[in-house]
Amino acid sequence: MRPSEDCSPQSPDSRQFSPEQPLTPANFPVSDKPMVRGSITLIVLALVMPSLAAAETMSFGDSIGKLAASCGAEIVANCRGVNPDSTRLKECLSRNRDVLSPQCQSDYLGTFDAIQKRIAARVTVANACQREIVKVCGGSTKETSKSIPCLVSTPKGISNNCLKAVDDAGYR
Repeated sequence: MRPSEDCSPQSPDSRQFSPEQPLTPANFPVSDKPMVRGSITLIVLALVMPSLAAAETMSFGDSIGKLAASCGAEIVANCRGVNPDSTRLKECLSRNRDVLSPQCQSDYLGTFDAIQKRIAARVTVANACQREIVKVCGGSTKETSKSIPCLVSTPKGISNNCLKAVDDAGYR
């Protein structure tokens, strides 16, 4: 049997690949269209997802209140003397997971995640409001925190994207 002969029935499609024809885009059996559509979909999702995550931020006060309500007794009993910053307190609660109440176990990781989201939202303000910080507020992008009062009190001339970032960060 020669390599070009095949036991399967021949397809009427003359564009099928065969060793006698050079492989060119016209003779290529698969289209790139589904891959391009899939790539565009992934790019759109990658651009939209961070803004959805930022919209779910919880204020620092609410986060601490929730943590105190569900883990207050465990913090006093197991984390006495630990500096109350979020990283050290999270490490202490993680080390003592076996003695935490079920309510504390279910709440503390979500609470620390909410704190991290709020911190990330505040970092996003510098990127989203770069033009407004310089042009509207006359500030420097290196010192974003000094421009926050201007961004909050002067909504005129500030883009919707910047206003949303300021809201997500909890400044307004």
